Amino acid sequence: MKIQHILRPLLCVFLCLLIGGGSGFLTMDSINTWYTTLNKPFFTPPNWIFGPVWTILYTIMGISAGLVWNNSCNKKTKNKALGVFTAHMLLNGLWSILFFGFMNPELAFIEILLFLGSILYYSKLFHAIYPLTAWMQVPYITWVTFATLLNGSIAWLN
Repeated sequence: MKIQHILRPLLCVFLCLLIGGGSGFLTMDSINTWYTTLNKPFFTPPNWIFGPVWTILYTIMGISAGLVWNNSCNKKTKNKALGVFTAHMLLNGLWSILFFGFMNPELAFIEILLFLGSILYYSKLFHAIYPLTAWMQVPYITWVTFATLLNGSIAWLN
């Protein structure tokens, strides 16, 4: 096995964690202040659950992107899939900024719909390259679908 086949997934995991952690770091003050004042639905999970869940999801996402990067498929197909994945990561980071940084659940709800759509789209592209990498997104799709419901409910209640 070539060293790049190990380094690419590790780099992708690092970048996913960096984007997720960076957007969380930029908005952490609002979590303990503004967010506590919001009306939330009964199914809102405790705050402590978000960090471990996102860490696991970012790790899975990074590994899957690295596996796609390692694939020997058509370069144009691979570049498109990884480009969509990269755009999706920007949407991922933007959500926290809109919701917590700008304290705007309504705008964040609109954005999370685009964000969820981008996950479905890159998963489809990943599936065409390496089906396992698309199946690896099922927990992520499930979590972001739940987050979309939670975000919409908070926007509605406030």
